Amino acid sequence: MTVTDSNLPHGRDSLTDDLRWRGLIQDSTGPDELRALLDDGAATFYVGFDPTAPSLHVGHLMQVTTARRLQLAGHRPLLLVGGATGQIGDPKESAERTLNPPEVVAGWVQRIRDQLAPFVSYTGENAAQLVNNLEWTGEMSVVEFLRDVGKHFPVNKMLAREVVRARLETGISFTEFSYQLLQANDFFELHRRHGCQLQYGGSDQWGNITAGVDYVRRRGAGPVQAFTTPLVTRSDGTKFGKTEGGAVWLDPEMTSPYAFYQFWVNADDRDVTRYLRYFSFRSRAELEALEKETAERPAARSAQRALAEELTTLVHGAEETRQAVAASQALFGRGSLDDLAPETLRAALSEAGLVQLTGELPDVAGLLRDSGLVGGLKEARRVITEGGAYVNNHRVTDVDATVDPADLLHGRYLVLRRGKRSFAGVELRG
Repeated sequence: MTVTDSNLPHGRDSLTDDLRWRGLIQDSTGPDELRALLDDGAATFYVGFDPTAPSLHVGHLMQVTTARRLQLAGHRPLLLVGGATGQIGDPKESAERTLNPPEVVAGWVQRIRDQLAPFVSYTGENAAQLVNNLEWTGEMSVVEFLRDVGKHFPVNKMLAREVVRARLETGISFTEFSYQLLQANDFFELHRRHGCQLQYGGSDQWGNITAGVDYVRRRGAGPVQAFTTPLVTRSDGTKFGKTEGGAVWLDPEMTSPYAFYQFWVNADDRDVTRYLRYFSFRSRAELEALEKETAERPAARSAQRALAEELTTLVHGAEETRQAVAASQALFGRGSLDDLAPETLRAALSEAGLVQLTGELPDVAGLLRDSGLVGGLKEARRVITEGGAYVNNHRVTDVDATVDPADLLHGRYLVLRRGKRSFAGVELRG
């Protein structure tokens, strides 16, 4: 990754102007000081990721892509994976977190470190560095923690934090109550060890982040700055990053590249222009053109496809993106099913609904029924007679038609379609 002035996303605007235009700065300490830090030099910054699951999910993309954006503008990233804080857990408003065993957290730390690697460059003058807060927290004794860190935190300020207030009636452990101190100490240690001048995170972290800024000052260091990005939401009120199948993960074993691609393709028109500003590295002119096209021709879904291709390439690579695009086209009869890798085909069919059968295959009418594309054999025969039934994108017009085993894709799959848009898959097992 070569970092030059031309990496700024558009025209003559400064980095701060670009971040604000994209809606990426919600709160900040000292707007003038932050602008000077971001626009007038090369700062070292950090953003943290706690290993509370074996993979990052799309909710983390805001922080990951912002780190990439800052590095492209000349700043140096410290990507912190919380080997220590991940064993504690930031308080939730609902209830106490379940503490994961240290060996589980350690395994997740390594997985997340590997996932972060493709997003930034680890070479050059502003090379990124992966850091783990267990390095300095794990060796600290209880007495050291209380004397050197806890002494600087007024309890009345800690109690004023919104999530803590919400938990006071139901109860909050000292463990979770102390999380803020650990995160604040991370900022101090990264400032002391690496000259870190800036921290950012999601807006729900504002209390923790400003506590860190204040703690660095109380320890006689700094000055340091901070900002938060907005929490990503959906216009319909549902949680961003969730589907009927659960969270959308960055790990391809947990969410296939095809499903990842489809998540962005299916973005609501009311949301997609916001997502483009948050996540895309296209220029302002390109984004405004996509916004205009979406308003004028929403059915074309140009913005969704542009975002899906860009982010799938960033997370999973160009070849997986090509396969995902090819699968999207082929399943609806606009491309060849034979060109799809078996992993991509199975992932796509699993998203649509994959029925597993053993033994001999029923006739086409029976397949349509068993796949759920029709309610029964009578309806299946009517669909076939009317010319609306397809097997592997070939129209079937004979109500008694059967499938030749040689037609199975990769020796085991069939793609069934009813009309232009409804499809399902069959997998022959055994």
